[in-house]
Amino acid sequence: MEKTYQPHTIEQRWYETWENNGYFSASSDATENPSYCIMIPPPNVTGRLHMGHAFQDTIMDALTRYHRMKGENALWQPGTDHAGIATQMVVERLINAEGKTRHDLGREKFIEKIWDWKEHSGNTITQQLRRMGASLDWERERFTMDDGLSEAVKEVFVRLYEEDLIYRGKRLVNWDPVLHTAVSDLEVISEEENGHFWYMCYPLSDGSGDITVATTRPETMLGDSAVAVHPDDERFQAMIGKTIKLPLTDREIPIIADDYVDPEFGTGCVKITPAHDFNDYEMGKRHDLPILNILTIDAAINDDAPEKYRGMDRYVARKAIVKDLEEAGLLIKIEDHKLMVPRGDRSGAVIEPYLTDQWYVKVAPLAEPAIKAVQDGDIKFVPDNWKNTYYEWMNNIEDWCISRQIWWGHRIPAWYDDEGNVYVGHDEAAVREKHQLDKEFVLKQDDDVLDTWFSSALWPFSTLGWPEKTAELETFYPTNVLVTGFDIIFFWVARMIMMGLKFTGEVPFKEVYVHGLVRDSHGHKMSKSKGNVLDPIDLIDGIELETLVNKRTKGMMQPQMAKKIEKQTRKEFKDGIPAFGTDALRFTFAIQATTGRDIKFDMGRIEGYRNFCNKLWNASRYVLMNTEGHDCGIEANSQMDYSLADKWIISRLQETKKIVADSLDTYRLDIAAQAIYEFTWNEYCDWYLELSKSVLSSNQEDTQNNAAKQCGTRHTLVTVLETLLRLSHPIMPYITEEIWQKVAPLTGVQQDTIMLQAFPSADTANIDNNALQEMNWLQQFVLGVRQIRSGYDIKPGKKLDILLDNGSDEDQQRLINNEAMLKTLAKLESITWLNNSDNIPESAIALVGNMKILIPMAGIIDIAAEKERLNKEIVYNQGFAVKLEGKLSNENFISRAPENVVAHERQKLAETQDKLKNLIGQLEKLKNI
Repeated sequence: MEKTYQPHTIEQRWYETWENNGYFSASSDATENPSYCIMIPPPNVTGRLHMGHAFQDTIMDALTRYHRMKGENALWQPGTDHAGIATQMVVERLINAEGKTRHDLGREKFIEKIWDWKEHSGNTITQQLRRMGASLDWERERFTMDDGLSEAVKEVFVRLYEEDLIYRGKRLVNWDPVLHTAVSDLEVISEEENGHFWYMCYPLSDGSGDITVATTRPETMLGDSAVAVHPDDERFQAMIGKTIKLPLTDREIPIIADDYVDPEFGTGCVKITPAHDFNDYEMGKRHDLPILNILTIDAAINDDAPEKYRGMDRYVARKAIVKDLEEAGLLIKIEDHKLMVPRGDRSGAVIEPYLTDQWYVKVAPLAEPAIKAVQDGDIKFVPDNWKNTYYEWMNNIEDWCISRQIWWGHRIPAWYDDEGNVYVGHDEAAVREKHQLDKEFVLKQDDDVLDTWFSSALWPFSTLGWPEKTAELETFYPTNVLVTGFDIIFFWVARMIMMGLKFTGEVPFKEVYVHGLVRDSHGHKMSKSKGNVLDPIDLIDGIELETLVNKRTKGMMQPQMAKKIEKQTRKEFKDGIPAFGTDALRFTFAIQATTGRDIKFDMGRIEGYRNFCNKLWNASRYVLMNTEGHDCGIEANSQMDYSLADKWIISRLQETKKIVADSLDTYRLDIAAQAIYEFTWNEYCDWYLELSKSVLSSNQEDTQNNAAKQCGTRHTLVTVLETLLRLSHPIMPYITEEIWQKVAPLTGVQQDTIMLQAFPSADTANIDNNALQEMNWLQQFVLGVRQIRSGYDIKPGKKLDILLDNGSDEDQQRLINNEAMLKTLAKLESITWLNNSDNIPESAIALVGNMKILIPMAGIIDIAAEKERLNKEIVYNQGFAVKLEGKLSNENFISRAPENVVAHERQKLAETQDKLKNLIGQLEKLKNI
């Protein structure tokens, strides 16, 4: 093995080996081993791997590798989503750069351009998934627009339409005025922005007074249909039922009463614009109000508004309307106001609630069995509390708008004749045949495409060949678990459950594992605008500081923001980001994967887990140097005798195996990773390897017995390491494969890859409780001596004479068994039992059960000088703590300083208080000597 672990030299080589040899492949034969299947949430074909993907894919890959090693027929189904709006925008920008638009090309040529782009540039994210070590069955890769999935989409649409579960209707949608399409709630980002409240006076029609309303969107007043007040608001009781003259128009609108109105908010009177506000739309339906759309698809004022404002952009119209109200004496006041502004995640344009004709799925009949499936336990959420969120959404579900006004996507399989009659079928030929329409009868296909989430809702069964009855469907459906973030439980998870039950009669998956978000080290959401985004590939490969700065500030429109992010990046990453490798990144994700909780991604942690990889590498080098070319106990005639340390590490390995397997079975990757870390670092490396040195270097006179002990230790070294590598492989695939190839032959295993080896299972027969107890005694003994050294600043290499007192017969026997080992590990010159008549010198004391370990201080430390040193340190740290407490009790500091600065000061105070506690404890010990 190389002297140091260099991940970049092994990762690509091993991934190519795994993929080229078909090690990721699953069998379609249902009679083979039990099947296990995970569907990847299909990333956008335009996408690049982000930290959320990397976290999620680590979880899915660890589970897949684990179940594959358990002998199950494991399929991790790969694929990408056509990402309608996102992909169309990417290709449109390329065309625009040539001075053309998609309309210049026409629909067919434009779609050809997209397919061409997808062929040459649409595989970035699948290559990045490979970098993460993802063991997806690439031979089965699907795309939501491929022929098979497109046929499934048509089949579902036609069936739902024939059952009156799909219809076309005019309703309010989220409208993007730049992209000219309806968008889903998930494609709308609402963030707080500075705005205003405009208070406007609406005169009563009978001249008896007026009523004041407040709005953040005064231009929408042109579409008002009513003013609403709360029915119990005494201020407006006499006005209910009257009408007002709507300013700047020639219309009169009624004053209505509705419980929705909050009397405490604004003026207690609300203008109702059913065509341009979702809440107003619902109120309009309750009161049968006219629905007047006053905007065009570009969010300009249309011809249904007064002539003066027609053709104006909404914001130009806003200024004109406010000016006209002010001149008419109808503008009361303007207040600054912070409000949530919805913007399209692709265009950045402010989204308008807009009344338009769209296609809808009637969801209520589909939701009922989907709710029941979770109630009956056919589907379980992990953590369980997410089922309540699911119920809340499903019990208040509304019909699903499935049409989008773009060109890239599954075109809606509906055709219209000249009179507007609708015909639905798999294709035009099927429609003509069904309705007996000859070729001269003119039909025009609907221009709209389906919402991307429509095809994604079919993903668990369409990828396996539905609507055909395939071997894959029989083998892998229902799938085992869906791994997903909480933000798409409704948009994707619920819809997959509804569609799966509707079209297969079975749930699409048995469990839903909901993971948290990956945030920065301060708990903030990662975003380009905050300059805190980390790229997983940069963490794997490393990135120079200047490249990182350019990457974080590229495309920023505000120079001040770019300078701020540059300064922040230079401060946080003075030397750029070093190459940590894939395994360190995966382990960092795994050990923080506490069910349902967000991850605070700290660079210190990934650095620590890179060190863990180095620790495992160096331990393996030690094992190989001490075992290659020697008898490791694999021959039939090998003579082996196990030491206490051998028996102990074998016993601890069994316990670790059980913890890891149980944890992976219950999605507690954090507990599994922690168990692997503690066993590897604290027990195998720090204790067992050290203990093995005394056995392997021993030159005892009893040559035969000594050879048997050395053989037993070499056998234990390699078999425990080989098992540990298999145990760690699902989380750290690359380093474990590389080391396993060197170690496995020493255990008698001759196989091509660790991937296809059996996952270790605990064997309670190999747990030696006596060895565990005796080793615990030895460890407490050594740690007791080390703590005294540390507490009294005694040099680690100084050999000590120690005394033992109050020991039992068992303690005395254990000393006889392990004296040589204790002297080596604790750096001891002599160990002497005290007699009852012996005078006890001034000593530092440690306890092992009831037995006392005494280290005489005479000649070791100057007690008076040590007391003086400790007193000085205590005084200094007390003063520092007072200073920190004063700063943290200052309200100005707390309110004005950045959150991370305040947190850092609190952390310094806690560390100082801990240090004081330890110093005072050391001083008290000296006083007791």
